[in-house]
Amino acid sequence: MKFNLITQIFIAFIVAIALGIIFGDSISILAPLGDLFLRLIKFIITPLILSTLVVGVASSGDPKQLGRMGLKTVFYYLLTTAVAIIIGLSVAFLISPGEGVDVSVNESEQAAAADTESQSVVETFLNIIPENPFDALASGNILQIIFFAIFIGLAITFVGKKAQPVYEFFDGFAEIMYKITAIIMYTAPIGIIGLVAPVIGEYGLSVLLPLIKVILAVVIACLVHAGIVYSSAVKIYGKINPIKFFKGISPAALVAFSTASSAGTLPVTLKNTQENLGVSTKVSSFVLPLGATINMDGTAIYQGVAVVFIAQFYGLDLSFLQLLTVVLTTVLASIGTAGVPGAGLIMLTMVLSSVNMPLEGIALIAGVDRILDMFRTTLNVVGDASATVVVGGSEKELKK
Repeated sequence: MKFNLITQIFIAFIVAIALGIIFGDSISILAPLGDLFLRLIKFIITPLILSTLVVGVASSGDPKQLGRMGLKTVFYYLLTTAVAIIIGLSVAFLISPGEGVDVSVNESEQAAAADTESQSVVETFLNIIPENPFDALASGNILQIIFFAIFIGLAITFVGKKAQPVYEFFDGFAEIMYKITAIIMYTAPIGIIGLVAPVIGEYGLSVLLPLIKVILAVVIACLVHAGIVYSSAVKIYGKINPIKFFKGISPAALVAFSTASSAGTLPVTLKNTQENLGVSTKVSSFVLPLGATINMDGTAIYQGVAVVFIAQFYGLDLSFLQLLTVVLTTVLASIGTAGVPGAGLIMLTMVLSSVNMPLEGIALIAGVDRILDMFRTTLNVVGDASATVVVGGSEKELKK
């Protein structure tokens, strides 16, 4: 019997959980398989973003349409992020994850949490513009690559016929990257075993139980956000049945859950939105790379739950002004938070600092951050896909 990719990934995920429970920490010997898969994914991210975004911008042939798409995309991402943080705070207050929790925090964890650095909003915007675009490509700075690619695509449009060879180069390059992505995805089931099994083996139920309410709050909030916000958005603006939407994006969601990286899942998300949801290459190649950087709905939910958890743990009362500050800071910080594993902790530092809460609180949940990262990244990726459907529907770029 031959299983399709999504079935293979799901089976691999179940096998990984079973191996982690049975063999415990010793299953870490499989970690190199996960590292190999991540390296294969990371190796295509930069050329894939550059080529597909250049083609997406240049193929529009209309700077006005590009401007509309950009405004719609950014507005959608920031709006859903604001809604997500409100949902996260609401669920956290209902569940009260920080009451009655006794979690030990050692000095090294406190120091690590206190030393976590974050940059200001102004610096974030300035850093979008690369001083050297080739350095941006070499370092994998997604925001700067997006900036560089958009300008190349616009310039190709303005130059016209003389730039056609450049457009054809990037178009062919993009097709090559799609093919490489398809080849790499054959290794996904093995990679997922190598990623998930060591995590389950290391943490186990004994570590998860004291913080089970935190995990539960994040999971519930993510399900509410996906079930209400995304379902409504794709139904109203994309005229797509929510069940079809979630089924179509499920392979990318499973990869996101395993890798905990929005950027790392980008090749799969591009493939799913185009092939399963009927989103045009023009829209998906523009909206998704941008979403991998600025769409942080899952991370926003995590911020809300984490802030309430830390406040309750330390016996602090959060005022309405502080809660409003948390919402605004989370939305603004989401613009410059990288779509990589662990980025939520960096973002949490900025949020806690904005309301003068102890940064040491980060260490309280650092032990299960990898578990929480899986859930929030999955929501981020599903949110990216919903944005392509919404923008694609509004621009008449959806294949029915």
